[in-house]
Parts: sequence; structure tokens; C-alpha cells
Amino acid sequence: MPNCDRYYAATCQLDLPNPKSRDEIPARVQHLLAMVDRAVQGYEPFFPVRLIVFPEFAHAAPIYTTVAELRERLAVELPCEHTDAYVRRAKELGVYFQTGSFLEVDRAWPGHVFNTTCLIGPTGLLAKYRKVHTWIPWELHTSPHDLPEYTDAMYPVVETEIGRLGAAICYDWLFPEAIRQLALAGAEVLIRVSAYMDPWGTAQPLDWWTLVNRVRALENMAYVVAANQAARLENYPPFSWPGGSMVVDYDGRILAQAEPGGGDRIVVGPIDLAALRAERERRRGHHLLSQLRMETYRGYNAPIYPTGTAAEQPHDAAQIEASIAEAKRRWNSRAAAPPEA
Repeated sequence: MPNCDRYYAATCQLDLPNPKSRDEIPARVQHLLAMVDRAVQGYEPFFPVRLIVFPEFAHAAPIYTTVAELRERLAVELPCEHTDAYVRRAKELGVYFQTGSFLEVDRAWPGHVFNTTCLIGPTGLLAKYRKVHTWIPWELHTSPHDLPEYTDAMYPVVETEIGRLGAAICYDWLFPEAIRQLALAGAEVLIRVSAYMDPWGTAQPLDWWTLVNRVRALENMAYVVAANQAARLENYPPFSWPGGSMVVDYDGRILAQAEPGGGDRIVVGPIDLAALRAERERRRGHHLLSQLRMETYRGYNAPIYPTGTAAEQPHDAAQIEASIAEAKRRWNSRAAAPPEA
């Protein structure tokens, strides 16, 4: 299909019990592909849906307390039969998927598990994004940051016929530095694959979900397409996840948003790349990406959270707690130091 500078994106949120073994994943993939058909074919009389985004843990959540158990029961290699099924549907429909995340094993990194989402288009698997900011102390899967010899792009951006796409997962989005890496690499559509639970989701008075998505859109002058889990408490204890999946434009305007609460739901919103590109070219005021004064951000020169901590073996809970303690020590030391002249 030709380049498309105006289309719609669909966010598909889920309310399903979490699988306990990888044998349950194929049925979930079929459930997700059925949602794809509804989104693309259902809205076809009105507009083309070209991008479909699913939430974090759409295929499996890290419900076990050790990496060994996750590897044994839930983790998969990528690509695999599941990504092949998405590729076939993408080719058939001429669409792009940002898959819900997989628990991934990779023979290049024996013993480790990654939390990974895939960008898939009509020509195949285009990029893998592995969660950089794991939700510590609970998530035991490995961040690429923890591996000193990791050389793949940590924040890949892919040029496609529906724009330059970049994704990050859930907790990553609380770090403006992470999403800024996607924008600096040219991303026009920032994709959030998320399992953002109560009370930080759509609930007042916090409503971090909506707040963060809007701010990341306006500070990077990019569209945000964000899919969130919408699982009831009994499906993903000990948390409930409130949905609120949304599409936001480059000025932080909410173009579409699901109402808070559990339940499968599809929400669609417009992506106008021609408008975005015209604004990026035209603006002088509020063109934040071009007005970054990188030389002044000296606080980034020294590391805070320890790096390379999974060089010898995957993390366990004790290692994560030790890293948290060291990071807080470094932060306190920096905060107590005299300000630079």
C-alpha cells in the first residue's frame, strides 16, 4: 500500500485471566486477532485503521517469583508462531501491529527473560523493543541496561508507510528521558504498551495515565497511541487495571479515550502526519525538540541507577533491592552536594 499521511490508530484493551503456561498463549493470540478484524473491518466505511496497539502483558504477565519459573512456563523466543500469525494478518489487511508484550527468551542472552513488544507490518517483524525501565522491585525480567555487552538499539524507531514509529513499555513512560530518545531519533508516533494499574491509572485525583501521555505528546511534538490493560481484580491480582486507552495529538489534545473500567474495548483516533510535519516545519515557538540546550543538562553526566548488574546472572529479588539501595545512595549524595558554580 502507498504511504498514508492520514489514517486512524486503534487501541485495543483487554480483560482476560492471565495465563499460567505458554500453552494458553495461542488462544489469546486468536482473541487479539479477532479484535483486529473488528477494528479494521468495522470502521472501514468511515476511515482506514492502519495501526493497532495492544497492552503490556497481553500474552503473559510475570506472575511467578523467579526468572527460572518464567522461563520454564511462560517465556517464548521471538520471532515465533505467534508473531508469524500477526505477520500474516498484517499482510492480509495492510496494517501495522504493536503487539502486546511477550516474556521473551533469547539464546544470545542465556538465563535472562525480557519484557518485549514487537512492531509488525505487512513485510514482517520490523523491530523489537525490550523494556528498559523495569518496574522495580517487582519485575525480575532483565533490562538491556543491565547487560554491559548489549549492543542492539535500546530505543528503536522504524520508518514505515504510516510514519516513523517508536514504542516503549509502561513504566518507561514515567521517564521523560526515555521517550525523548524516541523523539530525537525522529519518531512521529509514540506508542505506549502498558499495564498501568490503580490508583495511578485514570482514577482521580492522580490520573497519571492521562497526565503522562499528554505531556509526552506535547513535549516531543508527536502523536501518542497508548493501550492499557483493563483487567478486573480477579483476573490479575493483586492489581486492577483501569483501561483508559487513548490517542493524543502533538499538542496534547485527547482525540479519543476509553472510559475508565474493566472490559475489552477498542478505541480509535486520527493520526494526521501531514499536519504534524507542517507544524514541526512551521513553528518557532514551542518547538521543544529544536530548542534543547543539551550542554546545560549536566545532571545526566553521572550515573544513578547501577548498570551492568546482570552481567553474571539474571536478577533475583535481593539483587534488585541492592540496586535500589545503591541508586538511592547515589541520588542522596548528589542532592547533598554543593550546586555547580
